[in-house]
Amino acid sequence: MISLNYRDSRPIYEQIKDGLRKLIVTGAIGTDEKLPSVRSLATQLSINPNTIQRAYNELEGEGYIYSVPGKGSFAAGEADAGMSRRKELWEKVRELLAELRYLGVRQEELMVLLQEEPSGGTPAGKGKEEMP
Repeated sequence: MISLNYRDSRPIYEQIKDGLRKLIVTGAIGTDEKLPSVRSLATQLSINPNTIQRAYNELEGEGYIYSVPGKGSFAAGEADAGMSRRKELWEKVRELLAELRYLGVRQEELMVLLQEEPSGGTPAGKGKEEMP
């Protein structure tokens, strides 16, 4: 399910988050499928349950999972997870654009960048939904 690399510079909870996120996005964990309990996953991976709890809390905050008190944690629907990730990426784009403006890049140059077609994707502004 999830493999940990103790030589990785990323913290263990982030590796767990990334592993679970990947399983959810690829469909290996289906929508509304129950995730392992914090204790069972901690035992399986031989790590502190607080580490698992931190990963679950962050995944819930990002919209990839949801918790039902007394029942456990479940994978959110792809639409929920995708929308959450999309908002997160748009925020990063806004930050980068603000920094480019600060560094003196003209608005016309930024518009050209935004109109370029990314490799393997759709041209900017021509996706399914446009974010605010």
